[in-house]
Amino acid sequence: MIPVQGYSGATVAVLGIGRSGLSAARALRAGGAEVAAWDDNEKARDAAQAEGFTIRDLSKQGAFEGVATLIVSPGIPHLYPEPNKVVRAAWDAGVPVDNDISLFFRSFATSEWDNFERIPKIIAVTGSNGKSTTSALIHHILEHAQRPTQLAGNIGRGVLDMDPAIDGEVVVLELSSYQTDLARSLTPDVAVFTNLSPDHLDRHHGMGGYFAAKRRLFSEGGPDRCIIGVDEDEGQYLANQMAGGVTDDRVIRVSSGRKLTGDGWNVFAKKGFLAEWRKGKQMASIDLRAVPGLPGAHNHQNACAAYAACRTVGLAPRVIEAAFHSFAGLPHRSQLVGERDGVKFVNDSKATNVDSAAKALQAFTNIRWICGGLEKEGGLGGLLPHLGGVTKAYVIGREAASFAMQLGDLPHEVCTDMATAVARAAADAVKGDTVLLAPAAASFDQYDSFERRGEDFIAQVEVELTT
Repeated sequence: MIPVQGYSGATVAVLGIGRSGLSAARALRAGGAEVAAWDDNEKARDAAQAEGFTIRDLSKQGAFEGVATLIVSPGIPHLYPEPNKVVRAAWDAGVPVDNDISLFFRSFATSEWDNFERIPKIIAVTGSNGKSTTSALIHHILEHAQRPTQLAGNIGRGVLDMDPAIDGEVVVLELSSYQTDLARSLTPDVAVFTNLSPDHLDRHHGMGGYFAAKRRLFSEGGPDRCIIGVDEDEGQYLANQMAGGVTDDRVIRVSSGRKLTGDGWNVFAKKGFLAEWRKGKQMASIDLRAVPGLPGAHNHQNACAAYAACRTVGLAPRVIEAAFHSFAGLPHRSQLVGERDGVKFVNDSKATNVDSAAKALQAFTNIRWICGGLEKEGGLGGLLPHLGGVTKAYVIGREAASFAMQLGDLPHEVCTDMATAVARAAADAVKGDTVLLAPAAASFDQYDSFERRGEDFIAQVEVELTT
């Protein structure tokens, strides 16, 4: 646990006492704060009370009297589509609103660091797609290189559940827009921006607000190194804003699919090869085509970002290359589930939006595509140019028929449920085909998470492989 600094003897309110809220409450108490917690869910209140926390209805008049700050869990809206009533009450009382990410950044460094030979570093990763794989890959490479490291944030443990840092440690954080948007303190040593595509637009009031939430990772004085995917205009803009000049190696530009030119520090993948260029000279090249855990151009982008991050903390190209080959990938992200008679079954349930699904589709050919679910704003128009490798679609979800209507002339079958879709796709598939779950939609019409949806796909594939 990371005890929270700066609130000893003060009362801190915590709104939302699920996983991250309880973690924040415990860390605040460990740092000497008095915690007043609230959640609309009675079971959550009971769980917090069982741990000795004071339960206080923060929506009631006078609830913020004597409160130093309000810590809000990431799932609770603090501005759009409308502020939570407790957040409004904090505003009215003049109480600062913050989150656990900010508490971590304020509390991570301690006086013990004065005795370290190498000061610990924080690598923070954000973006629309690939941030989980990029974060996990950085962590894997560091472990392979035998560097002390922890992985936390939107993946793995909560940030305040981590152990206090040791000499030379590198902490890797995956941070969502919900986490970066509200945090008052964001000071990573290395900040990574993978890419940007429409997502969570209601929560951020459109693309401008969504991008602004991501940009905040780079705003507070600026990290020592900025690794920025420049395949979208927003990334180009951000890289340009952060660079002080043409040769400023504080910024590392990353791309998948095109060669980056210029005298700066560039890492890009083209035709399956990763290349690092610095000051107009090639420093390294890695063949990514034979790396089983990183298939497709989108994973090559992840590899470039992870490579760049690890270079900033002193790892050699060949060490990083060796670690690539032992990376198994993450569940539900281009995960090879099984193979039979030359047919591969791949689980990319994390492809919850059009952009991530498009990238999954571009990674394979002869695709039997399982898609559908709770459709996100904007429809499927952006996906249609990327359906050339799809032989047939098998549509799931409660609104499968209306989802299927957007697929145009693509051969498709309305299956509604996962069991039917997997069975029909497996029956139709021939040698060389890939049965790919890449829904291009959220899971919440039939499942409580993309993980549950991916687990159902795996279970149905196992039925097919054993019959």
